[in-house]
Amino acid sequence: MEDDEPMNTTEDNNREALETEVAPALISVHPAHHSVAVAVGCELRVFDLRESGPVTLGAKSKEVFHHKESIRAIRYGAKGKIFLSAGDDKVVKIWATDSWRCLCSVATEKKVSAVAISDNGQFVCYADKFGTVWVVELDEAIENQASVQKKGSPLLSHYCSIVTSLEFSPDGQFIITADRDFKIRVTVFPKKPLNGAHEIQSYCLGHTEFVSCLAFVYSQDCPQGYLVSGSGDATVRLWDFASGLLLHTCDVGSQVGNKEANGTENNHFVVTDLCTTSDGSSVFVAVQSLPGIFLLSSDFSAKTLTVIRVVSIIEEDFIPTSLGTSLTSDFLWMVMGVSSVARVRVITGLTKHTSEESGDNHYNVLEDNQVPCGEQLLEHLQGSLSIDKDVFSAAAEAVKTSMRNLLIKKQYSSERRELRKRGRNDKKGKR
Repeated sequence: MEDDEPMNTTEDNNREALETEVAPALISVHPAHHSVAVAVGCELRVFDLRESGPVTLGAKSKEVFHHKESIRAIRYGAKGKIFLSAGDDKVVKIWATDSWRCLCSVATEKKVSAVAISDNGQFVCYADKFGTVWVVELDEAIENQASVQKKGSPLLSHYCSIVTSLEFSPDGQFIITADRDFKIRVTVFPKKPLNGAHEIQSYCLGHTEFVSCLAFVYSQDCPQGYLVSGSGDATVRLWDFASGLLLHTCDVGSQVGNKEANGTENNHFVVTDLCTTSDGSSVFVAVQSLPGIFLLSSDFSAKTLTVIRVVSIIEEDFIPTSLGTSLTSDFLWMVMGVSSVARVRVITGLTKHTSEESGDNHYNVLEDNQVPCGEQLLEHLQGSLSIDKDVFSAAAEAVKTSMRNLLIKKQYSSERRELRKRGRNDKKGKR
């Protein structure tokens, strides 16, 4: 038995390493639909929709600032002037979207799991895998300087629980954080955030598995909006986040038919991403193992979420890992992929009203030649215009495995835990 233990440990380590290395592809869209960014593995690919051409990062400064390990979070600022990318190389990069020059890099002690930018673009927040949220202040002078190094200040902490999603409320008054331990915390964003955020407004409690993603729905009649959350418990929930009150629970897992889910077990219907329309009327939901997306209708007066339909992608085994849209366009952008393999699809019809009663379907999955900027965009964001069917199927299986295992807590023996502690290299990653 003793001879077998080292072998089993090695196999476990290899399996764990594979799961850690696989990072699902991400997509983010400029709020004015000026550009689209895709992160796959350690690569950041950006396409300029106005110029109809790929972007070379750092081209004007003749400096290269690529990530060295898997990217786990990307985001445009509310005004579109700033873009963030961060991940396993323990670096947060802040880009100016007019020139795609790296304004500054923030070195972190641990891997980054989520990022956010205040609406005024003054503060960048990022969360690490130990549960701490950090804040960096950006000043106007930074735009006229060569790339600089900055250091984050601790803002708040979830204490040893991975922060999975990070959002500012629509009015900028609160910063909302979700974690692997089923919690959503609403914190008052202070006037002087570099001194820390010490006032907790509420907790949104009710999920029975890790919270994977957050989004907001709001309208002119309801400018403060409501919080929408997705989880590993296969539900999407609607919250009055200021009070922490749960308004409605939508069980999307029970809505997935066997055909759409390819026979996947119900407990694997993890909600992987959420995206809302600018008028707050619709919520798009990506579910692990579902080749397509859910369309949910949000009713502000009734304070409910209702499943309208599944928008299926039946031509291929496309399971979105990330969703994105802008405030001004009619498109929902989706990406699926791992390592260097990515596939981008686009749905149109976001600005048209969909009636649940009439069953009118205005949402169409575009063919490749109908996508904005067409094949040139796809070739750049995907890395290749055509993807071998076997490679794509393998990527689909890797996505399913990685999304299922990404946030589930692993159980270790006391001996294994001590071994992992001795092997930690958090301090070695300082820059």
